[in-house]
Amino acid sequence: MTIALNIDVLDAVIVVAYLAAVLAFGLWVGRGQRSSADYFLGARSLPWWALLLSIVATETSTVTFLSLPGLAAAADGDLTFLQITFGYIVGRLLIIRFLLPLYFRGEAFTAYETLERHFGVLSRRAASTLFLVTRNVSDALRLFLTALVLQIVLGLDLAVSIAVLGAITIVYTLVGGAKSVIWNDCIQFAIYMIGAAAALVIIVQGIPGGWPELMRFAQVSDRLRVFDFDPSFVTPTMSFWAGLAGGAFLTAATHGTDQLMVQRYLSARSQRDAARALGLSGFIVLLQFALFLLIGVALAGFFILNDARDTLAGSGGDRLFATFIVDYLPTGLAGLVLASVFAAAMSTLSSSLNSSATALVSDLYLPLRRTPTEPRAQLRAGRWATAVFGLVQTGIALAVGIVGTTESTVANVLKIAGFASGPVLGVYLLARFAPQVEQPAALAGFVAGVAVLSGLALGTDLYWPWYAAVGAISTLAAGTVVQGVLPRKRSMS
Repeated sequence: MTIALNIDVLDAVIVVAYLAAVLAFGLWVGRGQRSSADYFLGARSLPWWALLLSIVATETSTVTFLSLPGLAAAADGDLTFLQITFGYIVGRLLIIRFLLPLYFRGEAFTAYETLERHFGVLSRRAASTLFLVTRNVSDALRLFLTALVLQIVLGLDLAVSIAVLGAITIVYTLVGGAKSVIWNDCIQFAIYMIGAAAALVIIVQGIPGGWPELMRFAQVSDRLRVFDFDPSFVTPTMSFWAGLAGGAFLTAATHGTDQLMVQRYLSARSQRDAARALGLSGFIVLLQFALFLLIGVALAGFFILNDARDTLAGSGGDRLFATFIVDYLPTGLAGLVLASVFAAAMSTLSSSLNSSATALVSDLYLPLRRTPTEPRAQLRAGRWATAVFGLVQTGIALAVGIVGTTESTVANVLKIAGFASGPVLGVYLLARFAPQVEQPAALAGFVAGVAVLSGLALGTDLYWPWYAAVGAISTLAAGTVVQGVLPRKRSMS
């Protein structure tokens, strides 16, 4: 294995030290696991503020860290993407009101146990299996994209970069479980926010005239525009309506029905603590998105006002911020910001492994066993499942590296993987608002929702923030209609 550094030795040492520290801290925090409740949910004893930071860190990946600045730095870039966070806040409040109470009835381990109580075991297994497939494919792609950054800065082979990141994440997640993941998320949140803020300061200092000149440039080029009230469903730019309504449905699906997020609520000491963490997270995400977008505006000003338009054009999109980090940040700070990139990625990947293991063991493995399983046996099963999913994600990432892909291909795959979130939300809405609907009608509604959404997404120019809304509403409507046609199999009390 050869290493050809593209950054200073001090920066490389900071990156390597950070990765080693994440591993060591995860192993230390997660020691003493004795049961599945300890391993999967941190013994349901984690404070609300730690869950708040974990929720935000988990939904912030390398793609978010690098692509939001690219959006604002583009030739027609501005701050309009911030409008989707308005919907994020509304969606979280709706989850707290309508969905969160469902998860605190009994001692649930996964989001999908609720579906079994309302419809039957087949619904639970179908939703859990769908989560496992889409989550592991999409997060394998995130692992691949993060490994590309490690390859660039340390000069490692891509396969080695994937293996290193995969191995570190697998080990501390496997040993420490949910407690290790959530406390590491808190540290990773602090690191990537400090790194992003420090990068913004350096960018502004590099602009002739500093902050006043940046504001003048931003106003003249209309890059500070936040609101766009275009009512179109197909215009491929963020509007207020797409952000508010589409974003509300999207976050209701991703944060209200996805095991990745629901597992954090179930790790809280109470429903009230879970609600506090979830509600405040929307406002933290708004501030975070504002920071990343402002970095993009500053990057545009930096390159244009320093007569480096060719760099701006040649390293646009997701590559622009990474290029600035490697080529322009001073020694030491570049290592901190690169560590921030890996912090954003590893918080998502470790959460993915832990939630996938929880879903497999709780929804599929244990219900199929005819005899009760001892707590330590459940713990061993969880660790085996974590290792397996880690290897699966690493294997998919390696395959993508061998076959090759493009940013547009990755984006399309992630969109397709996201098709399921809206229809799954629709099934939960049936459970919450249409208690007369039974399992056959709910499953038929789900299939109809996927079909309608797929037809519109592939056959029209429907803008992606509307996907979850279309899928959820189609599933809710179809399930209700089908139940009106089918004979009832159970009597109503």
